[in-house]
Amino acid sequence: MALQEERKEKVARVVRRLRESGFQTYLVGGCVRDLLLGREPADYDVATGALPDQVVGLFLRTQTVGAQFGVVLVYEDGEEIAVATFRSDAPYLDGRHPQQVLYTQDPRHDVQRRDFTINGLLFDPLAPDLGPGFRVSASAEPALYHEERVIDYVGGIADLRAGIIRAIGQPEHRFAEDRLRMLRAVRFAARFGFRIEQRTWEAIARLHGGILQVSRERIRDEVLRILTEGGARRGFELLDQSGLLGDLLPEVAALQGVEQPPEFHPEGDVWRHTLIMLGQMKNPSPELALGVLLHDIGKPPTFRLADRIRFDNHAPIGARMAEAVCERLRLARRQTEQVTSLVANHLRFKDVTQMRPAKLKRFLQMERFDEHLELHRLDCVGSHGGLGNYDFVKKKLEETPAEEIRPAPLITGSDLIAEGYVPGPHFKTMLQAVEEAQLDGEIHSREEALELLRRRFPPDR
Repeated sequence: MALQEERKEKVARVVRRLRESGFQTYLVGGCVRDLLLGREPADYDVATGALPDQVVGLFLRTQTVGAQFGVVLVYEDGEEIAVATFRSDAPYLDGRHPQQVLYTQDPRHDVQRRDFTINGLLFDPLAPDLGPGFRVSASAEPALYHEERVIDYVGGIADLRAGIIRAIGQPEHRFAEDRLRMLRAVRFAARFGFRIEQRTWEAIARLHGGILQVSRERIRDEVLRILTEGGARRGFELLDQSGLLGDLLPEVAALQGVEQPPEFHPEGDVWRHTLIMLGQMKNPSPELALGVLLHDIGKPPTFRLADRIRFDNHAPIGARMAEAVCERLRLARRQTEQVTSLVANHLRFKDVTQMRPAKLKRFLQMERFDEHLELHRLDCVGSHGGLGNYDFVKKKLEETPAEEIRPAPLITGSDLIAEGYVPGPHFKTMLQAVEEAQLDGEIHSREEALELLRRRFPPDR
């Protein structure tokens, strides 16, 4: 709490300096929304009547990051604060950037160009603190700020109270300005448990195909936020109902209606199974969340009806499909590798109780194994509910020292050369044989390792 108050004081100092220089200045956007919802903002945005050059002249450390849009980063005692000049945008030509930016001294014009009413509120951090008094809903705790400190030109307070995501002005205009706002509407609705206002929703359902004109990087960021900020299940239900899911992730949309063997999946088709898993996630990493979303995308193309419904090789096929999805979303290489690994290996848990010690330990050695284990837990919770293999692995991890799961090598290539072996590709086979015996608990020392090699791979003397 002390750190939060320190951040707020730094922001207040920036606002105070601008105000003392004669410029109207407020907090604006998502930080105001979060403050009124009783949430700690991830960052603070300041809107002011000062022009960018004037902002730069008032502070010691600044960085101009969006001169064409009037945005300056101000560094106040280690805190990075975005300061944007009030503006009124001209028409948008490319679905994201205005033809030109017109600065204004009227904050009313500035908020009218923003996306949703709950993000169009202004907040005065320098007004007298009147104490608790703003309640956004019957179930919410009173926030720390009184309603009189909020300036509302767009009906945002009423929509916060009612739990509504509503575009400012004409929804079609807001989405034409930036088509990513359709995804943002879904994200906010999922994150806060709000509903999307009817006209705003109808515009999304009508215009959803335009999302493909947005850069893949921006789409990626929104999709990952929907998956990780909370309410992922509802977020993907809304993506599906709006048509956005089929545009962006047709491989996921294809899960609908793909039946599964009821003895293993009493919950229903693959889509319902995936939704249940999304709903059970708790603070997942982006990679784990994507692994959950994509773990069964290999099922639709491998569906066949034999003695029962079967999905032959759906894990490796799904891994290749998941890799293609990650590349389409422009994920970093290491992120893609982890998502692909999660999908490729999610069925291996069914055999853990029959694995030889060496094979099990190699499985447990996998990078970020905790995410593999959590994906398996979610897979079970979202289907038959049996956690026997999950509990078996958990117990193994708890009982087995780390040095036994990933032991130090007993010998190296230098030892092989000292024993008279001629270097070559066969060294890898020999060292793997030693490691396998070590993991199985058959050998425990360098001498035993060398003796094993003399028996299996007699050196040419």
